[in-house]
Amino acid sequence: MHSGGAVRCCAQVRLQFLEDVCRLRAGGMQMFLTSWGSQSSKVHIHHSTWLHFPGHNLRWLLTFVLLFILVCEIAEGIVSDGFSQSLHLHLYMPAGLAFMAGITSIVYYHNIETSNFPKLLLALLIYWVLAFIMKTIKFAKYTEHGIGPRQLRYCITGLLVLLYGLLLAVEINVILGRRYMCFANPTEVKPPEDLQDLGVRFLQPFVNLLSKATYWWMNTFITSAHRRPIDLKVIGKLPIAMRALTNYIKLRSAFEDQKRPQGMAPQGPKWIWQALRKAFGRPLILSITFRFLADLLGFAGPLCISGIVHHISKDNRTIQPPMRLLGIYFISSKEFLENAYVLAVLLFFALLLQRTFLQASYYVAIETGINLRGAIQTKIYNKIMRLCTSNMSMGELTVAQICNLVAIDTNQLMWFFFLCPNLWAMPVQIIVGVILLYYLLGISALIGATVIAVLAPVQYFVATKLSQTQKSTLEYSSERLKKTNELLRGIKLLKLYAWENIFCDSVEETRGKELTSLQAFALYTSISIFMNAAIPIAAVLTTFVVHVHISEDADLSPAVAFASLSLFHILVTPLFLLSSVVRSTVKALVSVQKLSEFFSSDEIGDEQEPRAMLTSGSSNHNQNRYQAVPLKVVNRKRPPRDDWNNYSSQGDREGDGTSQDVDQDICIKITSGYFTWTDGPLTLSNVDIKIPFAALGEMQRISGTVIWNSLPSLESEGDESPTDRDAAGEGDIRKRGAVAYASQKPWLLNATVVENITFEMPMIKPRYKAVIEACSLQPDIDILPQGDQTEIGERGIILSGGQKQRISVARALYQQTNVVFLDDPFSALDIHLSDHLMQDGILKLLREEKRTVVLVTHKLQYLPHADW
Repeated sequence: MHSGGAVRCCAQVRLQFLEDVCRLRAGGMQMFLTSWGSQSSKVHIHHSTWLHFPGHNLRWLLTFVLLFILVCEIAEGIVSDGFSQSLHLHLYMPAGLAFMAGITSIVYYHNIETSNFPKLLLALLIYWVLAFIMKTIKFAKYTEHGIGPRQLRYCITGLLVLLYGLLLAVEINVILGRRYMCFANPTEVKPPEDLQDLGVRFLQPFVNLLSKATYWWMNTFITSAHRRPIDLKVIGKLPIAMRALTNYIKLRSAFEDQKRPQGMAPQGPKWIWQALRKAFGRPLILSITFRFLADLLGFAGPLCISGIVHHISKDNRTIQPPMRLLGIYFISSKEFLENAYVLAVLLFFALLLQRTFLQASYYVAIETGINLRGAIQTKIYNKIMRLCTSNMSMGELTVAQICNLVAIDTNQLMWFFFLCPNLWAMPVQIIVGVILLYYLLGISALIGATVIAVLAPVQYFVATKLSQTQKSTLEYSSERLKKTNELLRGIKLLKLYAWENIFCDSVEETRGKELTSLQAFALYTSISIFMNAAIPIAAVLTTFVVHVHISEDADLSPAVAFASLSLFHILVTPLFLLSSVVRSTVKALVSVQKLSEFFSSDEIGDEQEPRAMLTSGSSNHNQNRYQAVPLKVVNRKRPPRDDWNNYSSQGDREGDGTSQDVDQDICIKITSGYFTWTDGPLTLSNVDIKIPFAALGEMQRISGTVIWNSLPSLESEGDESPTDRDAAGEGDIRKRGAVAYASQKPWLLNATVVENITFEMPMIKPRYKAVIEACSLQPDIDILPQGDQTEIGERGIILSGGQKQRISVARALYQQTNVVFLDDPFSALDIHLSDHLMQDGILKLLREEKRTVVLVTHKLQYLPHADW
């Protein structure tokens, strides 16, 4: 009986060996096949031919998991073979060959994608079918012989069957979806549009998953940058998805979705957060997920170290041999994880994955933050182009505030997105770390964590002082350089008046303040470095001392000590960064509040007023009438009404024939008008104005208690001020013809003097000279470096207030419009220039052209010239 059992056992071992040899030969054949296909598919590959087949990322993820499971199978075979007296290569050699075949298959698939030659996918299909069948047979054999889930090899085989089945399903999906089975009528797949443009060198979104994780595609770029300096041509263009316009369109769509059904934009910062979440929330969630995985994998280090030290320190003679079936040993998962070498390999893979996920989290967060900043800056620019002029003239918005929004607040939001994964991941990291410490050390771990929590505010205080001293150092340095440059530029004057000592003392005083600030900066830097190193030591020392005194067994084994040290080092980083993350979050909340107020500011409508055009077939009386559709006045804080502005033709159709004849010669008509400065109280109430066309050349005036009260009505007639329709249900504003408007605060283009005056109208030299003469601009033009071709504006030559005012008035005079609005054009002019502009520009030039002039002025001597 004993000899018969031995023979039967030997037969089973031989059968197992034959099965493994068959799998080894099949794996070798498939590896040779895929290797040959990989070599045969090598064609001239350029990134313009790259594409991703369906399930690209899923295939790479499944392949990575497959390779990891195969490594575990190899390790399980080696550990199991260690309990045998003889060597059993068949326990791990087939898995090693399958590991090499898996690497070859993914390299082969990568070459197929980069060469866009899908016919070779059939070789992979054959390989996955054979691998799935052989692993299924092996799994069935294990089940037949009573090997169950308690044995690790059984679980590994089941996972391999599942992975090979999933890879086979992915392959079938590609072949059937693209109709590659017979290649009679395959679906043509083109590479992405960005790759067709050879100027795009940023390939991160288009490379395979492994190259994305390791940034392998940048090796060529970095090597060339090391050899010679890089320029913009070498860097190339950004992909379409990373450009500011693309992200702005995405953000604008998210903003539009937040509007209420009444068409009124929501108020407060909440709607901005909701729009940002909709536009950029998905990549941010991906970054947070990567950070969670990285933090959880970080705890594998202390656990593996504890297991390794425990395995080394225990007596190996007490180890019981595992279960033996079919002549070989089958170890359990617990026995597998108690091996120090296995734990070392697992620790290596855990740290590798942790750094990979951490780097991926940083990359996605930084890319999302940069895209967010570009989108918000573009939206701010778009909003500036549509702002109502009353926002600037009333002082609610200034150029400095807008510059701060563009430069500072957008950066604050960008940095918040950079640090946002930490905001969600660090509390979890702290909680898990404290729980593991409590599991290892008991109540003493909570005391050590309390030490870290108490010292964290001190660290925050030191970091704040460090930031303040650094800022003051930069300010003193800038002041010293400014004084030094001033001293060098005026050295001749200093020598002439013997002021050397005075200026030298001033520079030395500033230098002394700079040195004092540098000393404080060095002191706080030293304290910060010392605390970063001392806090973990203090926490560990406190924990161990308390543990020895309050623990019943007072057992502090090496495994517990090393694991606790690792956990304390993990806890220090989130506690140190938590204050910085909270501070960045507060700044982001303030920035969003500012952006909410800015985006809620009043703006003009979407429709732009067309250029003035002469109407054909007009009579002599109406030969200078011009047709134009008025702008819609939009108040973002109140629901818009379609009938706020009525086009003249619409008014002509209303009422009887008598009213049509009466309104035919009306240029501007305001009925029951209520005007206000944005959200302020009503400035003008129940205003009724009728301004007729200047048939014989007439000048109209608007007067009130103070001139300030007349500005809202004037700007509303020029479509530059919001009206309050809610105050009166029947009020409306009607205009006939095109309008030229010169505001009280002059506005200039960044262009030449000629372009500022003509304002894209055709150049008519006699008219241009007449306007120049009427505004007394010729003497000013003569002293300019290039005459009227000199560039003016923000980036051009600096002009005086009177010169800017006269150029703004000249622009209004040059336009061929029916109506001219002049808002206090004499405010920046002296008496002689004012009289000349009044006589030659308004009373002569405009009256000769029979144009209606609406003049607002505080100079009462000109009021007798008004005709109405």
